[in-house]
Amino acid sequence: MWLTDLQKIGVGLTSFGVLFMMLGVVMFFDGALLALGNILFLAGLTLIIGPQKTFLFFSRKQKLRGTICFFGGIILVFCKWPFVGMCIEAFGFLNLFGDFFPVILNFMRQLPIIGTFLSLPYIRGAVDRVVGVRSAV
Repeated sequence: MWLTDLQKIGVGLTSFGVLFMMLGVVMFFDGALLALGNILFLAGLTLIIGPQKTFLFFSRKQKLRGTICFFGGIILVFCKWPFVGMCIEAFGFLNLFGDFFPVILNFMRQLPIIGTFLSLPYIRGAVDRVVGVRSAV
C-alpha cells in the first residue's frame, strides 16, 4: 500500500493528534493539549482521505448522532469544558469509528508480540466481546 506525501503527513498529524489527546487526558484534562490534539487529528484525517471524503464521512445519515456528539465535544473542549467535552466526544468517536475496531483488532492479531498476546484463549474471548467481533465457532 503506497501513500502519497500528503497522506504520509496526514498519518503523522493524526498520530500526533492522538498523542496530544492522550497527554491531555493524562494531564487531568488539560484543555490546551486536548484542543491541539483535536485540531491535529481532524487535519490529519482530512489529509489521509481527502476533504471531500472527509465531508461525506461525517455527513452520512447513519452517523449523524456520532458526528453531532464528536463535534459538540470538540466545541465544548474549545469552550474550556474539557472533561464534559471529552466524554461527549468519546461517545461520538465510538459511534463514528466503531465499525473500524474489528479491522484494527484483526491487524493487531497479525503483529508478532501483540498478536500472540491477543490470541491467548481468555484474552481472545474478552477482547472479542468488547470489540463486538462475532466468532466463527
